[in-house]
Amino acid sequence: MGDKLTAGELSNLRLGTLKAAVDDWKTMLHRLQLLADGGEGGVNATDLAARAEAADWKGVNATVSRAFVTRTADQFGDAAAQAKSVLGILRDVHARLGKHQTELRDLTEELLQRKMMVEPSGTVSYVGPSSPVVDTGEPPQVPNSEDIALAQQRVDHILHSAAEVDRIAARALRALTAAPYDFTDGGAKNLAEADRQQGAADAAKWVKEIKAGGVESWSEEKIARFNAMLEYQRDNPGFTEHFATGLGAEGTLQFWRELAAPSTGSRDGESAKLLAQVQENLSLSLASATHVDSPAMDAWKKDLIAAGGKSFPLGGTGPVPLETALTATNPTGFQIMSSLMHEGRFESKFLRDYGTALITSEREGGLDPDQRWIDTASLDYPEPKAPRPNDPLVGYLEALGHNPEASLGFFQGSTGKGDDKLDNFEYLMGDGTDSREWIKTFDRKHIGYDSLGHALESATLGYGYDESEPRIPPLDTAAQREAREGRLNLLQQVMATYPSADAVEKHDGIADSLGRIAAGHIDSLNYSMANFGGAGDFADRDGFFRAEQNGLRDLGEGYATNFLRAVAADEDAHGSLAATQQIYGVSLMASQGDNHTAVVNAGMHSVMMHGMFDGARAEAIAGDFADEEEKRAMALEKQANWREFGVGALVGATVGVGSAVMVPAAGAAAIAVPIAYETAGGAAETMMSNHTVDWLKENEFKNDVEAIASVQDALLAGQNSAMIPLKNYMEEQRVPEDDVATLLREARGVYNDGVQATDMTIVKVG
Repeated sequence: MGDKLTAGELSNLRLGTLKAAVDDWKTMLHRLQLLADGGEGGVNATDLAARAEAADWKGVNATVSRAFVTRTADQFGDAAAQAKSVLGILRDVHARLGKHQTELRDLTEELLQRKMMVEPSGTVSYVGPSSPVVDTGEPPQVPNSEDIALAQQRVDHILHSAAEVDRIAARALRALTAAPYDFTDGGAKNLAEADRQQGAADAAKWVKEIKAGGVESWSEEKIARFNAMLEYQRDNPGFTEHFATGLGAEGTLQFWRELAAPSTGSRDGESAKLLAQVQENLSLSLASATHVDSPAMDAWKKDLIAAGGKSFPLGGTGPVPLETALTATNPTGFQIMSSLMHEGRFESKFLRDYGTALITSEREGGLDPDQRWIDTASLDYPEPKAPRPNDPLVGYLEALGHNPEASLGFFQGSTGKGDDKLDNFEYLMGDGTDSREWIKTFDRKHIGYDSLGHALESATLGYGYDESEPRIPPLDTAAQREAREGRLNLLQQVMATYPSADAVEKHDGIADSLGRIAAGHIDSLNYSMANFGGAGDFADRDGFFRAEQNGLRDLGEGYATNFLRAVAADEDAHGSLAATQQIYGVSLMASQGDNHTAVVNAGMHSVMMHGMFDGARAEAIAGDFADEEEKRAMALEKQANWREFGVGALVGATVGVGSAVMVPAAGAAAIAVPIAYETAGGAAETMMSNHTVDWLKENEFKNDVEAIASVQDALLAGQNSAMIPLKNYMEEQRVPEDDVATLLREARGVYNDGVQATDMTIVKVG
């Protein structure tokens, strides 16, 4: 196999030949062990060595011959040890490649059923409906770009894993055969050990290169070689630990400072693109290293945090106290390290300790953040369009965005003592005199609110903000339920911080995250909005929503209304909410079983929620483009077409993963939408469990209006979309026409109730 394994090579790999090699080496090992130690009583090297030691050698034979015989005897033991290593590696290779081959074949079959084909090169493509392989006679369901991209990721992951097995094994076997007449190097006993040994060797090589100096002048070719090695080894603890501890904490920071921002200025062109890859791979490598439990890594973490307050100039003089940095404008340890925290999941305790030290340093520094972090060295690639201060909180918050446990703990924590004590949430989110003044770019836009949103997503949802296959954390144990309570507590703090669209706009860049947070808690928000006049208990609200089973919380009808009104005003957030509400609304209907009245009530409640979202977005559009008719029409058309996000995204959605349905969000990320359905039984269950995704696609409201020209038109389109679940249910159940008319009148009323709930002229009280 070559450097790049193709789908055709893996799928057609003749594992029988490899199995035969395993069997041959098993036989060879048995024979060599007999020769080495005589396990069956035959002539053996151990007996020969014993006799040589006991013999009465004379003259030269006492030194030369005795040594030769005993060394020759030892070689049989060494040869057996090497054979055991070869067998262990080949056995692991056979098992791992067999596993990956099965995974690829199974995935290929699965994708064919969804009208996608894995080509021999490994590329995933659409298979037309006329293909005899997949033509079932049913209406064609064309996979969208998100489906194909997700499928490609899965194929690439399998091929990469298989190629790694091949690469590690080949390198290990070459090392064993490097000296054909010397068996003293027993080598790795299995593939995992070989991987660790190779990682440690690569780390030692590059640590030596870096310590030799001249990093500033590394050529593009050398940077490319370093990056290729990082890509191979970034998840290998054998490499990541030895690389970090080999350089030391300050050496690690100095290395990136010199490579990213040499004295000649930032790198550009292809070098800049290459450095962006190095930055990502180095971040992933250091994240991996922090999970290694060893005294050396413990010391590295402590030393790195201690170096946060030091300045790192060029020229090999080493770091200096921060006071010098305030005049010399060199990047500090916090700034350098935070630039290497954008990717990967760093260990939780390290993140908590690092964050506490960073916030403490900033609060006690005596300067506003824009002055304390004034250095503008090029530490991030691709570079911002204009120079800006390196805010170390940005990278740190991105790291929290990938570690839900650490993120929640951080927002629950504080710095300072006595009268100076301040909650981290209040410091970052509050507007008091002790709260943070966020750094702005030279064009007056804030730096960091986007990353703050990512950290809040992770903390409130329980999964990384950019995960492509998120999972809602289970509620099986007391600890898991306690963590859920912590996430809901933080959610309520977030909701109280953003009671209006104006509050959201002040934190420019956070709106999309707030939309995903609301979407991920759509179940508790629905539950909170079903308590008109505090009468929810009289209608068995807890039973209707299965509140205890699903870990729901009443967030306060007023607070929920204000938060949803503020969030739904944003275009992206509105799309997220509308899509997830349709999914959750269908599941809530399904959870009611054969109780027709309860099913209809669930559908009506969902219609009301849609009215809230649509009303808030329509009002925002009307206000934003009050004097620009053409732009207003375009924005309204986008609002009416939110279902393209929701329904289109569902083509590749996964039903029943935990208790969620996944729909794509920004980039490769996804939202795990909680569902109310479990095992209710009945007609509504069939609608959800048997063909939820197909049903939502097939019953998509088709908008034939060429242009949405007014707020009223946009609301009408929203009404049609909101009614899809109820209309489908009435059709399947053959509800009498008179009853349909009554239900439609009720639906109109509850939708308008939702619109009115987000009317900005009405002030809501929690």
